[in-house]
Amino acid sequence: MATVELRFSALPEHVRTARLVAAAVARRAGVDEAVLDEVRLAVGEACSRAVGLHQNSGVTAPVKVALIEEEKQFSIEVGDEAPHAAPGGDTPGTGQEAEAEVEEDEMGLAVISGLVDDVEVTTGQNGGLIRMTWPTAPPAAALA
Repeated sequence: MATVELRFSALPEHVRTARLVAAAVARRAGVDEAVLDEVRLAVGEACSRAVGLHQNSGVTAPVKVALIEEEKQFSIEVGDEAPHAAPGGDTPGTGQEAEAEVEEDEMGLAVISGLVDDVEVTTGQNGGLIRMTWPTAPPAAALA
């Protein structure tokens, strides 16, 4: 199992670099060429979300991206250290601004879910993690 780790300051201009690195590592890992645009878009959306969460919460820690090559699959984990509200709990911020942030966050997660079949999202008071996984080998039925 090979892992490439990126850490970058929570600035929008670094998202493009994360997208390019993710696509290059995904290609090397054996992700189908037809899916690479989806990888780029999903990583861009996840990183933009993490950057926004850090900036809105005043978090100065870097955004973390792990590119994980495993047998027959390639995963990307995008982690943030912004506090997330517990379900039914208080949302950081107040009033309409907080509602707009939650709406934007939900829209970003919807876009990611539309691009990636295998997505896991975990959140808590110490940050969140989006794990996206793609196959790297053709299905057994396609080989027959």
